[in-house]
Amino acid sequence: MAKYTAVELFSAWAKAGRDEGMEKGHYASVMSIIDMVRARLPQNFSAIDIGCGNGWLVRELQKAPDCNKSTGVDGSYEMIAKARKTNPEGDYVLAGLPNWAPADSYDLAISMEFMYYLEDPFSFLKTIHDDWLGPKGCLAFGIDHYAENPSSLSWPSSLGLELATLSEKDWVSSMWDAGFTNVESSRVEVRENWSGTLVVVGSKN
Repeated sequence: MAKYTAVELFSAWAKAGRDEGMEKGHYASVMSIIDMVRARLPQNFSAIDIGCGNGWLVRELQKAPDCNKSTGVDGSYEMIAKARKTNPEGDYVLAGLPNWAPADSYDLAISMEFMYYLEDPFSFLKTIHDDWLGPKGCLAFGIDHYAENPSSLSWPSSLGLELATLSEKDWVSSMWDAGFTNVESSRVEVRENWSGTLVVVGSKN
């Protein structure tokens, strides 16, 4: 039985300032993800960060000359409050996921360290495909907790949360099942005793 929800955990981390460490720790992996998907995106693309935390990726995308719109969505009030305080002109949405969907479609939906917190992540992948992305849109997500990364397997117990502990094959297959094509996976930021961030990318026809 989970001690609390993921939203409660991340809200506590935001209050404790741990969001800044998450930003630094995930920066290199997320930049690798963006490099991987650029060839799939139109010249001027829109992007939405799912589980945006303090909004750091939204701010990074705002700097990119080929990104014409960047939005962040998160279920933690404390995270979104930090994002809005740091970047008052940014587009941030406080909403419970996976039940919320954007009014407009996006060229890129991107997420880092979010998917395995969902009770049914595979259904959410289908929702993103059908309701979040425009024609030829792209979903790219990174996760550190997966079956082939032994260092992460203690996290459900240590965090007091129920996490979806799935294999790379499971995630790739679920993308195909959700309707994505040209699905590929890779691992970035691999180092000793760390299997790296698993990155999965797929396109919508």
